[in-house]
Amino acid sequence: MAESSPQQPREDESGSTEESVHFAPDSSGLLSEDQFLCSVCQNVFTAPGSVPCGPMKCISTCWGDSEQCHCPFCKEKFNKRPELEVNTAFREVVDLFKKEGGLNKPEVLCDACIGVKQKALKSCLDCRLTLCKSHLESHNNMPKIKEHKLISPSKNLEDYICQKHRRPLELFCRDDQMSACMVCTLTDHKKHKTVPVEEGIGEMKSQLEKTQSEVQHMIKDRLKKIKDIKHSVELRKKNMENELADSIEVLTALIRSVERSQAELLDMMEENQKAAESQAEDLIKDLEQEITELKRRDSELEQLFHTEDHLHLLQIYPSLCRPPHTKNWTDISIDPIIDLSVDILWNVVSQLQKSLNEMVTESEQRMIQQYAGTVQLLDFSCLFEIFHILNEFIFHYLKPASHHCFPNHIKFAVTFILFFHKPFSKFSQFDSLNDEFVYYLYIHITHCVFLSVDVTLDADTAHPKLILSDDGKQVRNGDTEQKLPDNPKRFNRSLCALGKEGFSSGRFYYEVQVSGKTEWDLGVARESINRKHKKVILTPQNGFWAMKLRNGNEYKACVDALVPLFVREKLQKVGVFVNYEEGLVSFYDAESRSRIFSFTGQTFTEKLYPYFSPRKNDRGKNSAPLIISPVSKTE
Repeated sequence: MAESSPQQPREDESGSTEESVHFAPDSSGLLSEDQFLCSVCQNVFTAPGSVPCGPMKCISTCWGDSEQCHCPFCKEKFNKRPELEVNTAFREVVDLFKKEGGLNKPEVLCDACIGVKQKALKSCLDCRLTLCKSHLESHNNMPKIKEHKLISPSKNLEDYICQKHRRPLELFCRDDQMSACMVCTLTDHKKHKTVPVEEGIGEMKSQLEKTQSEVQHMIKDRLKKIKDIKHSVELRKKNMENELADSIEVLTALIRSVERSQAELLDMMEENQKAAESQAEDLIKDLEQEITELKRRDSELEQLFHTEDHLHLLQIYPSLCRPPHTKNWTDISIDPIIDLSVDILWNVVSQLQKSLNEMVTESEQRMIQQYAGTVQLLDFSCLFEIFHILNEFIFHYLKPASHHCFPNHIKFAVTFILFFHKPFSKFSQFDSLNDEFVYYLYIHITHCVFLSVDVTLDADTAHPKLILSDDGKQVRNGDTEQKLPDNPKRFNRSLCALGKEGFSSGRFYYEVQVSGKTEWDLGVARESINRKHKKVILTPQNGFWAMKLRNGNEYKACVDALVPLFVREKLQKVGVFVNYEEGLVSFYDAESRSRIFSFTGQTFTEKLYPYFSPRKNDRGKNSAPLIISPVSKTE
């Protein structure tokens, strides 16, 4: 056990207190392992520290969580738990001891000592002896054996001797990756590349150092990954709390909306019933008046039938035979059926409930119910439009896209539905939502009633090989060039055409049927595009915002570097939406109601025209026309 010297502790440059430590070497001049054992745990020190009383100890294990602390060696008690610091000077000595192999290394004794054997310092492979310091000096003083191979002391010298030639293994064969003696290089390892063992070991240690560095780097990466995962879990937890709060807010707003709409519906139905009853009373009153008049006429006719005054009969007959002045009651009735069909509404509600159950997992339902309670579907017939729109929103937007319904999306949808008659600019508070979602709601929820435009092809722009239908709604490649006047508007090299009307402001939307085709180009083009080039290059820099189909199934967005587009099913009808002020051009699958691609952040300074190219016929494989389809207003 090594103890601190009587001298006072000194303070190093870092400010920590250390004590001078002296170690008595053994008879061989080396430090022994016993001098580095902890007096508490009896293991070699790892982070040696000291308490005010001086000796070393295994602090953390001995003290534990105890409030009263004392030195495990001298039993001195401390009123206050000492602030422990590592004795850096002593730790350096311990590290040096471990580095030199003092730890757990078996003690090797001198073979030449008689009586009490001293600790060996070196082993001679040529003499097959292990020698202490004094015998090693005698050994080295003999001129003939100065060149002998000396190594660190070892009990198993045979491991260092070639078993075949009985010579020291002082060489390393790089070809066979094994040690060899001098004789081996003349026989088994002839013509092999050999180097001294020290050099071979150095190379191996360099490789081991490199491997160790890689392992340490892998450890560092994995520690970082653990940190990232923990951070992600924390963020997810916070996001979940926010999402739950938003869900509660949305559900509460929806319930209030249902209750308000239900009250409004009841009021409306009562007013309609009162109006119907009032109308019925007026009709009955008119009918009763006509009945009174008809009864009077009937009485006059009865009297006239029995009269004996022929002259009076002749005089009054014409007036009594004419039809009385009455209403035609054939088409007048009170409809007993209310316009709002409860059966249809309940079907929609059931479909919506099924859709929501598919979209929201059981765990999400439990979380929502935990905070908001179970919401029962009551008489939701008044919410036909809301449920119809939400149903389409789930099936046509959320489910194909991400299979996940975000509360902020639902919140926006409900708010949008309740106020969708207001101008679009009123929804600036939802700018944080992506354009894809906003324009889905604005275009598809309202079925494009307010945004769809009637596009007609401009025959003056069509390439001579293109054939347009009489109504200007279809275009196909006729293969044969027609004799048409070459005006500045006409494309004379590229197989394309433009719409008649251009747009320089606002928003517009149109749909094109592309079924049966293997190639096509669609989009919008600015007015000043060059129409006489041999090849039109579809990029925004050249005035085109378009997408195209090639080889029957390769959809691409036309930017500087073509962007491959993923669609779940082959497109049958494509929707094109433009917001001039926002610099937005979006393409939609008009049937699945999903966005395909958007050009955003564009700058438009002139008129934009719908752009169409049916491409080449490809021996009839691509002969189907592009058809401008009317946007359905009811679905």
